[in-house]
Amino acid sequence: MDYTRILISIFIMAALTYIIRMVPMVFFKKKIKNIYIKSFLDYVPYAVLGAMTFPEILYSTSSMIAGGIALAVALLLAFFKKGLLTVSLSATAAAYITQKVIDYIIK
Repeated sequence: MDYTRILISIFIMAALTYIIRMVPMVFFKKKIKNIYIKSFLDYVPYAVLGAMTFPEILYSTSSMIAGGIALAVALLLAFFKKGLLTVSLSATAAAYITQKVIDYIIK
């Protein structure tokens, strides 16, 4: 294991995270009043989180079917405005149970 490479990677990630959080505070001293910019900035975290996690949901198990069913369960529960813990635990349980059923059928 190359610890130098790992430490350099951690330093780069920390620096980028700091820069991303610092730049808006430096450039935007006044409160943003434009409703379009505020709306855009309100949805950026959700869009980024979705873009980062969506592909991994489908490939997190050994079968895309289990990942797809977990995604469907999570979307359904989120649509009905269930809490984050309920959605995540239910999706995890759905993926686990589906994977066990698939493994049982294959063997």
